[in-house]
This record gives sequence, structure tokens and C-alpha cells, in this order.
Amino acid sequence: MDSQGWDDRYAASELVWGTAPNRWVVRELTGHTPGHALDLATGEGRNAIWLAAQGWEVTGLDFSAVALERAERLTSELPDEVADRLTWRHGDARGYEAPDADYDLVLIAYLHLPADDRRAALHRAAEALAPGGTLLVIGHDLSNLTEGVGGPPDPAVLFTPEDVLADLAPYGLRTVRAERLHREVGEPGHKGGPTGVAIDALVRLERGAE
Repeated sequence: MDSQGWDDRYAASELVWGTAPNRWVVRELTGHTPGHALDLATGEGRNAIWLAAQGWEVTGLDFSAVALERAERLTSELPDEVADRLTWRHGDARGYEAPDADYDLVLIAYLHLPADDRRAALHRAAEALAPGGTLLVIGHDLSNLTEGVGGPPDPAVLFTPEDVLADLAPYGLRTVRAERLHREVGEPGHKGGPTGVAIDALVRLERGAE
């Protein structure tokens, strides 16, 4: 789906993803020392806003102007000390070039693209990492198509932990975690769609200190 398609989808619903952060983002990053974070394909900003509330300075990037308008609106309702930590930028994760490789965390949550485009976005994410930084990738696993519920019905845009590791092999990042996880849908942060169990892919990597 192109940016216009996502604009139309966001415009058709009050909040597509709700306001609660993704459960795996919370699990992986609770207690993590805050720094500078980049949330690629941030959507309406639910994960970025949660990170800012934990003390992170967060840049949220998305190619849907409508989604970013929603994120701005949600930001206006936050306490100043949280809102001041958030920056929203309009752009494409596949081509975004960070001014410096200085992000302590780069998050990609549920960005589903054809393999070449996914690889481009992952490479941009890896190049944005500061020494010692964490890259967290979460999405619908390929097995979700036949064994889970929800998510894109197109196998060409689904991936596995092994796909992510292969895409990022040239960067020499250290693997902290690469796994498939089961997630009950209908939980806070999930709006609409079928109920049941979804299968997610999660990969957490770290760049070595320099």
C-alpha cells in the first residue's frame, strides 16, 4: 500500500491501532536506559509516545501525513515534559537517512513490505544505530498466514526472524533475541479484526560499542 492508501486508511478510522503500546515493545524496552530513539513507520505514534513517557527522546517517522496528524493531536494532549521529547517527521522508512548514526534505539514495528523494500528499510535502520545501540524489529511472522489470525494476507510482505537476520547480516550486529511469539488479539492496543492467536516475529540486535 502506498502513502495515499495509508492516508485513506487512517482517515477512515478514529485510531487504527489504538493508543496502547505494543506488548512486545513494552516487554523488551521497559527498564532500558533512555536515550535517543527512532521509530520508523511510527503510524499514529503509540509506541513512540510510550517511549517518550519512559524518558526517551523520540523521532517518529511515517509516510502517511494523516497518521502524523493523529500523532500530533495525541502529543498535544500529553504533559509538556513528555510532548517535548517527541519529534514527528514525514518520510519513507525505505529511504530515510538519519543526520548522524546516533540513535540508541531504532524500532520497526509491523512494517510489512516486499522483500527488497523491507531490506532497504532494515539497512537504513542499522545505519542509524549509534555504537551500543539496539535495533528492535517486530512484525507478523510468515507462519501467521496459515497458523494465526489477522495481519496481511499476502505472503510476499510477511517475514520470519531468519529473514531479518539474513537481511542484516552485512552489519555484524549481535543477536540478542530472534524468536516467534504468540499474541492474543483483542488485547489493549488491537482494534478490530478476528480474535484468536497471532504469531509474531521478533528480532532484537545490538551494534557493538566502538
